[in-house]
Amino acid sequence: MKKVAIFGQVYKDSHENYLSTLVNILNKAKASVYIYKDYAKSIQATGLTFIDNLSVYDSETKLDASFDALITLGGDGTILRAFDQIKHLSIPILGINLGRLGFLATIQKDEISLAMEAFLNSHYTIDERVMLNVKSNENRSEFVNIGYALNDLTIAKKNTTSMIGVEAYLNNEYLTTYWADGLIISTPTGSTGYSLSCQGPVIMPNTNNFLITPVAPHNLNARPIVISDDTEIKLKVLRREDQFLASLDSRVTAINVETELIVSKAPFLAKIIALKDHTFINTLRDKLLWGQDTRNKMYRK
Repeated sequence: MKKVAIFGQVYKDSHENYLSTLVNILNKAKASVYIYKDYAKSIQATGLTFIDNLSVYDSETKLDASFDALITLGGDGTILRAFDQIKHLSIPILGINLGRLGFLATIQKDEISLAMEAFLNSHYTIDERVMLNVKSNENRSEFVNIGYALNDLTIAKKNTTSMIGVEAYLNNEYLTTYWADGLIISTPTGSTGYSLSCQGPVIMPNTNNFLITPVAPHNLNARPIVISDDTEIKLKVLRREDQFLASLDSRVTAINVETELIVSKAPFLAKIIALKDHTFINTLRDKLLWGQDTRNKMYRK
C-alpha cells in the first residue's frame, strides 16, 4: 500500500476536478494519504468536503522517510516549495502541472489518471537532481546554514537604482568581479529557469555541473560559465549598500554586505518521479517549441 502526501500552495476553484480525481484514485487504491494542512484549509474554506477524511501534516507533524511520494498540484514553483519540506528525506516528488510552463511538473491535467496508475503500479523511474548548499562565513545561526536550492541562488541589489559588484572565487581562486544587476548560481535543473532568461545555456539534468550567469552585466566581457559541481564557489559583495538580497528558489533573504556566501553541492539529491515518455528532451521540445520548424517535417522520418 502506497503512502503519499499531497502539497499545494494556492487552491483555485478550477482545480476541483483535478484534485478530486487524484484523491478518488488514491482512496480507491487504499493508499494512505496525507495533505498539507494550510492547503487543506484553503480547500475546506470553499465548502468542499471530499478531503475531510484525509490525514493532515504541517511543520509539526512533519513528513518522514516512510512516504513513497509527495504529489504536488501547481507548477514548478510549487515543487520548489515542496522540496523545502523534504530536504534530506529522499522522498520523491511527482508534480502535476496546473500552471503554465512546467519543466519539473511534467504531468499534465489530462494525464492524472494514467500517471496515478503508473505510480500505483511502480511503473516509473526516479530522476535524481543535484542541489545547492548555501552557507556563510557568519557565526550567527540564521546565516551559517542559509539553505538549499534545487534551481538556483541569485544575488541581487537591494536598491534597484544601482548595480551590484560581486567577487567570485572558485575553490578559493579568484575568478572575476561581476558588475551587474545580479548573479545567478544554478544547477542543471535551474538552467531552464532564471538563468535561461539571462542568456544562460540549457544544461542536461544528469550532467555534473553548476552554472554562473550574470544578470544584465555592466562589464560586456562577462559571460555565463559552466563549472564542475564539485567546485566550491565563494561570493563577496562589494560595499555599495549595507545589504544585498539572496534568493534561493525564490525564497528571498536580506543579508549584510559583509557576509560571504559559500556555495557547494548539497550532501543529498532531489528525487523526481519520471514517467514513461516524460523525458527532459521531450520536455524541451514541448516547452521551448524545439523542432517546430515546418522544414523538419519534410526531412525527418
